Amino acid sequence: MNKVQKTTLTPSQLQQLAHTTSRIGKFDICHFDELVSTQIYLLEMLKENKLQTPIAVITNEQSSGLGSRNNSWSGGEGNFFASIALNLDMLPEDLPFGSASIYFSFIMKQTLESLGENIWLKWPNDFYFNDDKIGGTITKKVNNTLVCGIGINLKKSQNGYRALQCDISAQKLLENYLLALEEFPKWKQIFREYEIEFELSRKFSVHIENDKKSLSDATLCEDGSLIIEGEKVFSLR
Repeated sequence: MNKVQKTTLTPSQLQQLAHTTSRIGKFDICHFDELVSTQIYLLEMLKENKLQTPIAVITNEQSSGLGSRNNSWSGGEGNFFASIALNLDMLPEDLPFGSASIYFSFIMKQTLESLGENIWLKWPNDFYFNDDKIGGTITKKVNNTLVCGIGINLKKSQNGYRALQCDISAQKLLENYLLALEEFPKWKQIFREYEIEFELSRKFSVHIENDKKSLSDATLCEDGSLIIEGEKVFSLR
Protein backbone atom coordinates (compact mmCIF):
# COMPACT_ATOMS: atom_id res chain seq x y z
CA MET A 1 0.00 0.00 0.00
CA ASN A 2 1.12 3.55 -0.64
CA LYS A 3 1.65 5.60 2.46
CA VAL A 4 -0.61 8.58 3.16
CA GLN A 5 1.64 11.18 4.75
CA LYS A 6 0.58 13.18 7.79
CA THR A 7 0.12 16.47 5.95
CA THR A 8 -2.64 18.93 5.14
CA LEU A 9 -3.64 17.05 2.02
CA THR A 10 -7.06 17.62 0.54
CA PRO A 11 -9.51 14.70 0.38
CA SER A 12 -8.94 14.53 -3.40
CA GLN A 13 -5.18 14.31 -2.92
CA LEU A 14 -5.63 11.63 -0.28
CA GLN A 15 -7.69 9.55 -2.65
CA GLN A 16 -5.16 9.97 -5.46
CA LEU A 17 -2.36 8.70 -3.21
CA ALA A 18 -4.12 5.36 -3.51
CA HIS A 19 -5.51 2.88 -1.08
CA THR A 20 -6.15 -0.78 -1.60
CA THR A 21 -9.70 -2.02 -1.36
CA SER A 22 -11.40 -5.26 -0.45
CA ARG A 23 -14.90 -6.40 0.31
CA ILE A 24 -16.45 -8.37 3.16
CA GLY A 25 -20.16 -9.09 3.09
CA LYS A 26 -21.97 -5.91 2.04
CA PHE A 27 -19.11 -3.61 3.03
CA ASP A 28 -16.34 -2.23 0.84
CA ILE A 29 -13.14 -1.68 2.84
CA CYS A 30 -10.49 0.98 2.13
CA HIS A 31 -7.06 0.12 3.57
CA PHE A 32 -4.36 2.69 4.37
CA ASP A 33 -0.91 2.52 5.87
CA GLU A 34 -1.37 5.87 7.57
CA LEU A 35 -4.10 8.50 7.99
CA VAL A 36 -4.63 11.50 10.19
CA SER A 37 -8.08 10.14 11.11
CA THR A 38 -10.22 7.39 9.59
CA GLN A 39 -13.36 9.23 10.62
CA ILE A 40 -12.32 12.60 9.19
CA TYR A 41 -11.25 10.94 5.94
CA LEU A 42 -14.51 9.01 5.66
CA LEU A 43 -16.65 12.05 6.43
CA GLU A 44 -14.83 14.10 3.78
CA MET A 45 -15.10 11.38 1.15
CA LEU A 46 -18.82 10.96 1.80
CA LYS A 47 -19.36 14.71 1.66
CA GLU A 48 -17.70 14.82 -1.77
CA ASN A 49 -19.62 11.71 -2.91
CA LYS A 50 -16.35 9.88 -3.55
CA LEU A 51 -17.28 6.92 -1.38
CA GLN A 52 -20.63 5.21 -1.05
CA THR A 53 -22.18 3.39 1.90
CA PRO A 54 -21.89 0.81 3.31
CA ILE A 55 -18.17 1.44 3.60
CA ALA A 56 -15.33 0.93 6.08
CA VAL A 57 -11.94 2.63 6.35
CA ILE A 58 -9.03 1.13 8.26
CA THR A 59 -5.46 2.34 8.75
CA ASN A 60 -2.32 0.84 10.26
CA GLU A 61 -1.38 4.13 11.91
CA GLN A 62 -3.44 7.17 12.90
CA SER A 63 -1.94 10.49 13.97
CA SER A 64 -4.95 12.49 15.19
CA GLY A 65 -8.12 10.43 15.45
CA LEU A 66 -11.35 11.73 16.95
CA GLY A 67 -12.20 10.63 20.48
CA SER A 68 -14.91 11.51 22.96
CA ARG A 69 -15.10 15.08 24.30
CA ASN A 70 -12.72 16.34 21.58
CA ASN A 71 -9.91 14.07 22.74
CA SER A 72 -7.51 12.51 20.26
CA TRP A 73 -7.14 8.77 19.67
CA SER A 74 -3.90 7.99 17.89
CA GLY A 75 -1.20 5.38 17.77
CA GLY A 76 1.01 3.02 15.89
CA GLU A 77 0.78 -0.16 13.91
CA GLY A 78 -0.90 -3.12 15.56
CA ASN A 79 -3.74 -1.23 17.21
CA PHE A 80 -7.20 -0.88 15.69
CA PHE A 81 -8.23 2.33 13.93
CA ALA A 82 -11.33 2.09 11.75
CA SER A 83 -14.53 3.91 10.80
CA ILE A 84 -17.65 2.63 9.12
CA ALA A 85 -20.56 4.38 7.44
CA LEU A 86 -23.99 3.07 6.58
CA ASN A 87 -27.42 4.42 5.79
CA LEU A 88 -29.84 4.76 8.68
CA ASP A 89 -32.40 2.60 6.90
CA MET A 90 -30.00 -0.37 7.24
CA LEU A 91 -30.35 -0.28 11.03
CA PRO A 92 -33.03 -2.28 12.88
CA GLU A 93 -36.33 -0.44 13.16
CA ASP A 94 -36.44 -0.73 16.94
CA LEU A 95 -33.03 0.92 17.49
CA PRO A 96 -33.33 4.23 19.39
CA PHE A 97 -30.99 6.49 17.43
CA GLY A 98 -29.72 8.09 20.63
CA SER A 99 -28.33 4.70 21.66
CA ALA A 100 -26.51 3.93 18.42
CA SER A 101 -23.15 4.11 20.22
CA ILE A 102 -24.23 1.34 22.60
CA TYR A 103 -25.43 -0.75 19.67
CA PHE A 104 -22.25 -0.46 17.59
CA SER A 105 -20.00 -0.82 20.64
CA PHE A 106 -21.73 -3.89 22.05
CA ILE A 107 -21.50 -5.74 18.73
CA MET A 108 -17.75 -5.00 18.72
CA LYS A 109 -17.55 -6.26 22.30
CA GLN A 110 -19.28 -9.48 21.21
CA THR A 111 -16.89 -9.78 18.27
CA LEU A 112 -13.85 -9.52 20.52
CA GLU A 113 -15.36 -12.09 22.87
CA SER A 114 -15.85 -14.49 19.95
CA LEU A 115 -12.11 -14.12 19.30
CA GLY A 116 -11.27 -15.05 22.88
CA GLU A 117 -10.95 -11.62 24.53
CA ASN A 118 -12.79 -11.01 27.80
CA ILE A 119 -13.83 -7.36 27.67
CA TRP A 120 -16.93 -5.43 28.69
CA LEU A 121 -18.68 -2.22 27.65
CA LYS A 122 -18.87 0.72 30.04
CA TRP A 123 -21.84 2.96 29.33
CA PRO A 124 -22.07 4.19 26.70
CA ASN A 125 -19.06 3.64 24.42
CA ASP A 126 -15.90 2.58 26.25
CA PHE A 127 -14.27 -0.86 26.01
CA TYR A 128 -12.77 -2.15 29.26
CA PHE A 129 -10.56 -5.04 30.27
CA ASN A 130 -11.19 -5.50 33.98
CA ASP A 131 -10.90 -1.91 35.31
CA ASP A 132 -8.78 -0.57 32.46
CA LYS A 133 -10.05 1.25 29.38
CA ILE A 134 -8.67 -0.13 26.12
CA GLY A 135 -10.74 1.74 23.54
CA GLY A 136 -14.01 3.32 22.54
CA THR A 137 -16.36 4.40 19.79
CA ILE A 138 -17.71 7.71 18.56
CA THR A 139 -20.76 8.11 16.33
CA LYS A 140 -21.83 10.97 14.11
CA LYS A 141 -24.98 11.41 12.00
CA VAL A 142 -24.62 13.17 8.65
CA ASN A 143 -27.95 13.50 6.83
CA ASN A 144 -29.15 9.92 6.33
CA THR A 145 -25.76 8.38 7.12
CA LEU A 146 -24.32 7.21 10.41
CA VAL A 147 -20.53 7.20 10.77
CA CYS A 148 -18.97 5.23 13.61
CA GLY A 149 -15.28 5.49 14.49
CA ILE A 150 -13.67 2.80 16.65
CA GLY A 151 -10.26 2.81 18.32
CA ILE A 152 -8.92 -0.14 20.33
CA ASN A 153 -5.47 -0.74 21.81
CA LEU A 154 -4.99 -4.31 20.64
CA LYS A 155 -1.22 -4.56 21.10
CA LYS A 156 0.25 -1.28 22.38
CA SER A 157 -0.69 0.82 25.40
CA GLN A 158 -1.36 4.29 24.00
CA ASN A 159 -3.55 7.36 24.51
CA GLY A 160 -3.12 6.96 28.26
CA TYR A 161 -4.79 3.53 28.28
CA ARG A 162 -3.60 -0.06 28.48
CA ALA A 163 -3.73 -2.63 25.68
CA LEU A 164 -5.18 -6.10 25.34
CA GLN A 165 -1.77 -7.34 24.15
CA CYS A 166 -3.54 -9.92 22.02
CA ASP A 167 -2.65 -11.64 18.75
CA ILE A 168 -5.74 -10.47 16.85
CA SER A 169 -4.90 -8.49 13.72
CA ALA A 170 -6.77 -5.26 13.07
CA GLN A 171 -7.82 -6.56 9.66
CA LYS A 172 -9.30 -9.79 11.05
CA LEU A 173 -11.12 -7.87 13.78
CA LEU A 174 -12.67 -5.49 11.25
CA GLU A 175 -13.78 -8.31 8.95
CA ASN A 176 -15.35 -10.28 11.81
CA TYR A 177 -17.02 -7.13 13.12
CA LEU A 178 -18.55 -6.21 9.77
CA LEU A 179 -19.91 -9.72 9.30
CA ALA A 180 -21.48 -9.58 12.77
CA LEU A 181 -22.77 -6.06 12.24
CA GLU A 182 -24.50 -6.74 8.95
CA GLU A 183 -26.73 -9.28 10.66
CA PHE A 184 -28.21 -6.20 12.36
CA PRO A 185 -29.62 -7.83 15.50
CA LYS A 186 -32.63 -6.13 17.00
CA TRP A 187 -32.04 -3.47 19.63
CA LYS A 188 -34.18 -5.51 22.05
CA GLN A 189 -31.75 -8.42 21.70
CA ILE A 190 -28.67 -6.23 22.26
CA PHE A 191 -30.25 -4.39 25.18
CA ARG A 192 -31.26 -7.62 26.93
CA GLU A 193 -27.61 -8.66 27.11
CA TYR A 194 -26.24 -5.20 27.81
CA GLU A 195 -28.69 -4.64 30.66
CA ILE A 196 -26.89 -7.33 32.67
CA GLU A 197 -23.42 -6.02 31.81
CA PHE A 198 -24.36 -2.46 32.74
CA GLU A 199 -23.96 -3.37 36.41
CA LEU A 200 -20.18 -3.33 35.86
CA SER A 201 -20.41 0.38 35.02
CA ARG A 202 -21.77 1.40 38.43
CA LYS A 203 -18.37 1.89 40.07
CA PHE A 204 -17.39 4.36 37.35
CA SER A 205 -18.40 7.86 36.30
CA VAL A 206 -19.41 9.42 33.00
CA HIS A 207 -19.13 12.94 31.60
CA ILE A 208 -22.47 14.58 30.83
CA GLU A 209 -22.01 17.98 29.17
CA ASN A 210 -18.61 18.40 30.86
CA ASP A 211 -19.97 17.40 34.28
CA LYS A 212 -18.68 14.18 35.84
CA LYS A 213 -21.57 12.04 37.07
CA SER A 214 -21.38 8.85 39.10
CA LEU A 215 -23.13 5.81 37.61
CA SER A 216 -23.61 4.18 41.01
CA ASP A 217 -27.30 5.07 41.31
CA ALA A 218 -28.13 5.53 37.62
CA THR A 219 -31.22 3.85 36.17
CA LEU A 220 -30.79 2.23 32.74
CA CYS A 221 -33.91 2.67 30.59
CA GLU A 222 -35.06 0.32 27.82
CA ASP A 223 -34.12 2.87 25.15
CA GLY A 224 -30.51 2.86 26.40
CA SER A 225 -30.74 6.21 28.12
CA LEU A 226 -29.93 6.78 31.79
CA ILE A 227 -31.75 8.58 34.56
CA ILE A 228 -29.05 10.35 36.58
CA GLU A 229 -30.07 12.68 39.38
CA GLY A 230 -33.53 12.94 37.89
CA GLU A 231 -32.23 13.84 34.40
CA LYS A 232 -32.59 11.62 31.33
CA VAL A 233 -29.47 11.42 29.19
CA PHE A 234 -28.76 9.48 25.99
CA SER A 235 -25.58 7.82 24.87
CA LEU A 236 -25.03 9.32 21.40
CA ARG A 237 -21.50 10.70 21.16
